[in-house]
Amino acid sequence: MNTLKRCLAMVLLVAVLSPIVSAAEENGIETLRKTSKAFTEVAKKAVPAVVAVQVEQEVKSDVDMFGNSPFDDEFFRRFFGPRSSPRNSEPRIRRGQGSGFIITSDGYVLTNNHVVDSADKITVVLKDGRKLDAKVIGTDPDSDVAVIKVEGDNFPIIELGDSDSLEIGEWVIAVGNPFGLAETVTVGVVSAKGRQVGITEGGYEDFIQTDAAINPGNSGGPLLNLDGKAIGINSAIISQSGGYMGIGLAIPINMANAVKEQLISGGKVVRGYVGITMNPEGLTPELAESFGYKGEGGVLITEVLEESPASEAGLKQGDIITQLNGKPVSGNDFFRNTVSLMAPGTKIKLTVFRDGKEKNITVEVASLSDSKMSTKTSEVGKKLGLSVVPVDSDVARQLGAKGDQGVVVAEVTSRSPAQNAGIRPGMIILSVNQVYVNSVGEFNEALKETEETRSARLLIKTGRMAQYVLLRLND
Repeated sequence: MNTLKRCLAMVLLVAVLSPIVSAAEENGIETLRKTSKAFTEVAKKAVPAVVAVQVEQEVKSDVDMFGNSPFDDEFFRRFFGPRSSPRNSEPRIRRGQGSGFIITSDGYVLTNNHVVDSADKITVVLKDGRKLDAKVIGTDPDSDVAVIKVEGDNFPIIELGDSDSLEIGEWVIAVGNPFGLAETVTVGVVSAKGRQVGITEGGYEDFIQTDAAINPGNSGGPLLNLDGKAIGINSAIISQSGGYMGIGLAIPINMANAVKEQLISGGKVVRGYVGITMNPEGLTPELAESFGYKGEGGVLITEVLEESPASEAGLKQGDIITQLNGKPVSGNDFFRNTVSLMAPGTKIKLTVFRDGKEKNITVEVASLSDSKMSTKTSEVGKKLGLSVVPVDSDVARQLGAKGDQGVVVAEVTSRSPAQNAGIRPGMIILSVNQVYVNSVGEFNEALKETEETRSARLLIKTGRMAQYVLLRLND
């Protein structure tokens, strides 16, 4: 009798709970349907404004005097992967494809610098099949942002969002043309923020990390939030295979937007600086304790440059910068990136920790290009296609250059004598015309005779190897 009662109780319990379970399952499925619908709506809205960016470049030779092949350059690796080709000097056209997205109805397009850098011809392909010639408005290798433009009006656009408000774990959508497969949409989450991985020329990095699938060809396409607004520009992947392995990197749209504004208004980026050197290892807990500082984050000043805004404002070696305009300073990269995007003349309020107390100091941001920290190479150097910096500069460290002599190549102009000779950023120039140089000024001085001789003999060091390179000025 007891067994019968228990069986009847179980039957009654199942009868009562079944509708509840079914309702819960239906609610869960309905939530998934709504999420799926959200992705669909974002894709419908964004895809028409995402474009394929096709590029062409004339390659004169497969191998330079260093034994390097252009196929090993970043320009080619990001688009084509490893390639082999007959080694001869016959000119040839190499083609690649990236992505971009339209941000104004009159045809301004955001993309990556590495997508269009060194390209002789750029073609933008729209969703409706139109192919339009594009011109470069401006590029910024230091942040890997570029702006190009096509002629026309009434183009579909993607609105720019706010990357500062982005949170780890938030859904994001990547759109682009991986491997030439147009209008590819992938979905993931924000895996991390503030990544610095050392892949841009100037080291101005604050990447958004995502597990949304990004592959070669996605570069320059938008990373979108669920409102369909761009919160990043897809830029690179970290991979051992050359393909997707779950780690994609996007430039925060707030950084890209600040760069974009300068490129459109002036064709170049003028970066701000205050004239301090920060402790390369950051403010470690041990150092913070030694200074009596108990807060989190912060920047430890190791040097204040003479005649700099920091010096004039009264900043000192050993100061710890804790806030910038009332916002906590998380570390060196945050401070450097934030200041670099400020227009010269901007006044900022810094909170510093000194001798156990906090004090506020106002500093007026100056132009990096006018500072002693700039890469102000002489006109002769520019004609050769070179821009150099001291070996102990932040730029040199970002490029991974190691040494205590010479000057470091910071930038190489496309299709210049220096690039044709195989010189690349990060290489160290030990001497010019048999004169050893240890500063930008000495480098410029040693180049003066090149205006008459029309050539310069450089002793270049890369790794453990040193080699003479003869550069000739173009007539």
